[in-house]
Amino acid sequence: MKYFVNGECIGCGMCNGLCTKAFFMNNEGLAEAVDQEVDAADMLNAEDAMMT
Repeated sequence: MKYFVNGECIGCGMCNGLCTKAFFMNNEGLAEAVDQEVDAADMLNAEDAMMT
């Protein structure tokens, strides 16, 4: 599954902290989703990050 970051990101780093396989912090200090599918083993962490 691919993930995305909506326009409400405040740059807190929670999603990146919970799942570095799905999210990273860009140069502006906001989260971005990686441009690739997230492995099944990392999907639970990515789902947790998405809910924060």
